[in-house]
Amino acid sequence: MEFLFTLNLSYQDFLPYYQGLADKVAIRDAKGRTLWISARHFRGFLTPQGIHGSFKLVIDEQGKLLSLIRC
Repeated sequence: MEFLFTLNLSYQDFLPYYQGLADKVAIRDAKGRTLWISARHFRGFLTPQGIHGSFKLVIDEQGKLLSLIRC
C-alpha cells in the first residue's frame, strides 16, 4: 500500500521525537486516513528548519514499512 502526505514540523516540534521522548508521529494522508509512523523513520529528514515536504510511504500487507521517501 502507498500513502502520500505532507509533513511540516519545526525543529523544536520534532525534538521530543528525536530525543526519544515520543515515539510515533501522527499524520493524515492525502485521502484523509490517519497513520501513526515511528519517529525514527523521519530522523534522516530532519534539518535545522525541521521536517518539511511531501512524502510517500510504502508498506507491505502486514503493515511493515518498505520505504519512506520525500517526493
